Amino acid sequence: MKLKYRAAIAAMILACFILQSTVFQAFAIGSIVPNLLLIFTVSFGFMRGKKTGLWIGFFSGILMDIFYGYLLGFYGLIYLCTGYVAGCCCKIFYGEEIRVPLLIVAGGDLLYGVMVYGIQYLMRGRIDFFYYLGRIMIPEMIYTVLVTVVVYKLLFLLNKKLTELEMKERDSTWLRK
Repeated sequence: MKLKYRAAIAAMILACFILQSTVFQAFAIGSIVPNLLLIFTVSFGFMRGKKTGLWIGFFSGILMDIFYGYLLGFYGLIYLCTGYVAGCCCKIFYGEEIRVPLLIVAGGDLLYGVMVYGIQYLMRGRIDFFYYLGRIMIPEMIYTVLVTVVVYKLLFLLNKKLTELEMKERDSTWLRK
């Protein structure tokens, strides 16, 4: 079952990456696109815990690094930290509660924006932080949070289905012994 679970998670990471890179580009507002991989990382970290959030964040970030990054591991580290922090909030997970994931997504996207600014812009001498904050970070955070309202419900249902499959597999393994 672990192999099926990991394959399902890998397929979802890949689907989120493809959607973010293609379909969601059509919905860009002023070149701002919602961060679907961040939503996925935070949602599954929040629903499944630190370890799951950490690994999903790492692989999501590495995928971003491979296709869009300048430094291998940069996005991996950002998503890894975000997934871990979301996993720390797993103990307050209540079914379809959406307020806490929205706050974590907003904080994670803000952290993501600050880290990207610090490494990719500040290191090149672009020191106009408040311009970047007002024109890119805040609009992207708002757009990502708005998309989270819709996408989180779908991810919640996918997580519920995965949990049911895990329980069935665990029960059938236990009964065979």
